[in-house]
Amino acid sequence: MGRLIYGTAPQQYEFDDRTLAHIKIAVVTKLRRHESFLLNWQIPAELGGGRVSLWISRDIPLAFVFSGSRPPRLNERWMDALLRTSQRTGGMVIVSEAEAEAVADHSERGD
Repeated sequence: MGRLIYGTAPQQYEFDDRTLAHIKIAVVTKLRRHESFLLNWQIPAELGGGRVSLWISRDIPLAFVFSGSRPPRLNERWMDALLRTSQRTGGMVIVSEAEAEAVADHSERGD
């Protein structure tokens, strides 16, 4: 499991390395554009449930720590889905790769 480390009194959030790699690219894309935004995700029921929202800004320390030594192959459709959600008022929502693929498939078919 990788970790997203956030803030001056750092909080750590765990994600599998593949998910974290896609989050990293989407977040860095936004920050390179000087765009601040909310980053949102659901906490699985087996971990207590709930949700997290972080204000992501260039002014707040942020680190991505991966457990594996090799970067995973990136899925463009997944990164596009993350970036599309970031355009909404509620901010970027971390969706699974399967959810991103399903949305992309529906869009391509015109559903």
